[in-house]
Amino acid sequence: MILGIDTSLGSAVAVVEPDGVIRSQVESADPRGHAEVIGTLIERALADASVSASDITQVAAGMGPGPFTGLRVGIAAARTFALGRGVPVVPIVSHDAVALELLLHSALTADWGFAAGYEGDAEETFAVVTDARRREFAYTLYRGLDDDGLPLRATEPALTPRDDLDAVLAEAGAARRDAERIPAAMLALAAARALAAGRHIGPADALYLRSPDVTLPHAPKRVHL
Repeated sequence: MILGIDTSLGSAVAVVEPDGVIRSQVESADPRGHAEVIGTLIERALADASVSASDITQVAAGMGPGPFTGLRVGIAAARTFALGRGVPVVPIVSHDAVALELLLHSALTADWGFAAGYEGDAEETFAVVTDARRREFAYTLYRGLDDDGLPLRATEPALTPRDDLDAVLAEAGAARRDAERIPAAMLALAAARALAAGRHIGPADALYLRSPDVTLPHAPKRVHL
């Protein structure tokens, strides 16, 4: 039983069985109140799934990209829960969850022509785009699913000024798919598929993509008397 936690946009928590059955998924769209709601969301997700903390065997953590303050709340919650239970954390790129949801939906509906993308058709490249604030977007390019049923990244997550995004995607020949939420169930499903394949698909550290505002102070100036 996998618990998925992400706070790279709003806050989202889900419980998913290893075979992909979604037991619960709860969300808060507030882009700033992560610390206030994450504990309640975890409690609700477990209750809605009719499971207890002792039933969780892995925790999928959304590693971003996302703003520094919000993103670290979810990662800390995932690591703390896993530490308390003595279970592993599975880091997942948050954009992978969005891409997986889009690709699975398209497989069922034949929407957007992604079916050809499963065979590596370069024309089916698409970009998952999220608001990185400060007049920037975070984006990741994808091209279908790989042999393990995981989204195939054509590029790693990157930042670009808002006014430049469409030109960047046009040059890459990628369709734009804006995301306003991260589906925690797909985050957990990606973790389940990665575990089944014996793969590590997410980074060990958070994908902030920009330096935090707070920096270490400079060394004190020497004073000559």
